[in-house]
Amino acid sequence: MAGFNGLGMHLGNLARLSSARSRSISPENFTGEKGMGGMATEGTGADKARDLGPGWKISPSVRISPGETFTLADIREPGAIQHIWMTPTGPWRFSILRIYWDDCEVPSVECPVGDFFACGWGKFAQVSSLAVCVNPGSGFNCYWEMPFRKRCRMTMTNLGDEAMTLYYQIDYTLTEVPDDAAYFHAQFRRVNPLPYKQVYTILDGVKGRGHYVGTYMAWGVNNTGWWGEGEIKFYLDGDEYPTICGTGTEDYFCGSYNFENRETRQYQEFTTPYSGLPQVIRPDGLYQSQQRFGLYRWHIMDPIRFEQDLRVTIQALGWRSGGRYLPLQDDIASVAYWYQTLPPAPFPPLPDRDYLEII
Repeated sequence: MAGFNGLGMHLGNLARLSSARSRSISPENFTGEKGMGGMATEGTGADKARDLGPGWKISPSVRISPGETFTLADIREPGAIQHIWMTPTGPWRFSILRIYWDDCEVPSVECPVGDFFACGWGKFAQVSSLAVCVNPGSGFNCYWEMPFRKRCRMTMTNLGDEAMTLYYQIDYTLTEVPDDAAYFHAQFRRVNPLPYKQVYTILDGVKGRGHYVGTYMAWGVNNTGWWGEGEIKFYLDGDEYPTICGTGTEDYFCGSYNFENRETRQYQEFTTPYSGLPQVIRPDGLYQSQQRFGLYRWHIMDPIRFEQDLRVTIQALGWRSGGRYLPLQDDIASVAYWYQTLPPAPFPPLPDRDYLEII
C-alpha cells in the first residue's frame, strides 16, 4: 500500500504509519536537510530583519536575474515530490520550469510556470482541483506525485528583461520507490496561429510504457462564434486511427453545449476536482478584442494507459455558412501531463521568447 512506502496517501490510509522521512526545500533551507532551516544570515529579508537577528525571515525568497537559470532543488536520494508551492513575479510565460529525473540530461518537465499551474494567460484565475490549485493573489500549488529513484533536479529560467522574485517551497519525502512507479512528465506546446485545416498536436513522440493523466489548454479565439466543435483523439501503441476519440472540445473538458449558462447567456467559468474552465478573458470594447479561455482535464480516475507510444491531438472547429464546420486558425497552447518509464524522448525545442509572448 502507498501508505507504507511514504508515497501518495489518501483519506483511506492517512492513519497508516510509514518509515518515510519528510523534507522541504525553500529559500530558508536550500538543501532540505534535517534541522537546517531558518539558519540564514543573508537573503532578501535580511534588511527587514536587521533589528531581530537570525531566525527572523532572513531568506524568504530568491531573485533570479534576466537570463539566469536558478536551481530550485537538487535531491540525491530516492523519494517523491509531494507538493510544490510558488509565487513568481514577472511574465509567467517567460519563467520556465524544468525537472530532471535520475541521470537524465534532458528534462521530463519543461513548461512556462503559468501554464504548468493552469494559468496560461498571465492573469490570475482561481483553480480548485485535486492536482493543481491556484489561490489568491498568485499562489501556485501542484499536488502531482513525482517519484524518483536517484535524483531530482528542478530549475527555473528567467527569460524576462527584469529580475524576478520567487518565493517557493518544495515538499517531498525520502523513501523507497516501488518498481512499478513511473516518472512524471509535462510538456508545453504552442501554435499561433494554427494553420488552416491542420489539427493541433498536444503530444507526440512519446516512447515507453506509461499513462496520460492530464491536459491544460490556453485557447485564444481568432474568429467570432463558437470554437469548440473539435474532437480530441488518443493514438495508442501504433494506432492509425485513435483508440479514444472524443465528441467535442467542451465534452472532453467535462462541460456541455458551449459552456453556456442558459440563464445569463454567457460562458460560465467553473473549477472542479477533475476538470474546469477557470478562466474566460472577455473583450473590453477597446484593445482587448480576442476571447481567451483556460481549460483543464485531469485523468486521475481514468488514466489513459499505453505500452509503447502515445500521440494526442485535438481539432479546432467552429461553424461557417450552410451548417458546415469551419477549421479555425486559433492561438492554442497546451500542457500535457503523463507518467512513463525512463529515459524520456527529447522534447521538441521550446519556442523562443517572442513566440512564447502573450500579446
